Parts: sequence; structure tokens; C-alpha cells
Amino acid sequence: MSLDVYLTTTQPVPVTSDPVIYYREAGQNKALTRAEWDARFPEREPITGPVDPTQVYHANITHNLIAMAKAAELYEPLWKPAEGATAAQLIDPLSTGLAKLTRSPATFRQYHPANGWGDYDGLVSFVTHYLDACLRYPDAIVSTWS
Repeated sequence: MSLDVYLTTTQPVPVTSDPVIYYREAGQNKALTRAEWDARFPEREPITGPVDPTQVYHANITHNLIAMAKAAELYEPLWKPAEGATAAQLIDPLSTGLAKLTRSPATFRQYHPANGWGDYDGLVSFVTHYLDACLRYPDAIVSTWS
């Protein structure tokens, strides 16, 4: 199981770069360019689909990191944002939670899942990128799926 977070705008956003290809690794969806995909998986063709021009951000992380997120006070803003919340409303709680995570890594590493699916570095990366997207698109609407 995993958490998917999305930021969407009311107006389509022009695509300014090559499409990315998503793949699953260490409890997260990660992105590659076509050139990176071909270098990493030369014998495989990626699965692609339509792109929603109003979706400005999407990320995914394993549910195995819920305990760590709760300890950093990130569970609510990540898994349970308010209905109709905007990205701007997540900036403070994500910033505060990220500061807690990075201030005391050893405290949070104790929450590593026993099955090895997800880790501290993955949660820090997830929150960092999500916060960056919220800062870039503060008027975007937040939605989650888990």
C-alpha cells in the first residue's frame, strides 16, 4: 500500500520538458527521462499513459513510513490534508516536519520498517520535493489517494 499526493491547478500548465517515466524503487515512485530509462533498462519499453495538463505534481510513498511521519508530525499534512486544501496551507506543516526530521536523523531512523520497504532518506526526499512543489504552486489544490 502507498500514499499518492497530487497538486492540481484550475488552468492547464504548459509542458516545458520531455515527459518523465515513472518506476517503483524502495517504496517510492521515481522519475527518469527517456534517455535515463534507455541507459538503465536497455531491453525494456516503459509503460506510458496520458498526461493531465492541470496536474502539476504527483508523488508516491509507502505506508510503511506512517510511524516515522507521525513521529515528525507529518502524518496529518501528508496522509490527511483538509478537504479542498491548497498547497499554500501545507507549506508550514511540511516545513516544520522536515525541520524535525533533519534535526535528529537518529531519532527517526529507529522507525525504519522491518521489511526494508521505505526509509528515513526516502521520507526526507519525499517531503523535500513535495514542499518544493507546494512553494512553486501555492494555489494548487491538494488531493491524496491511499
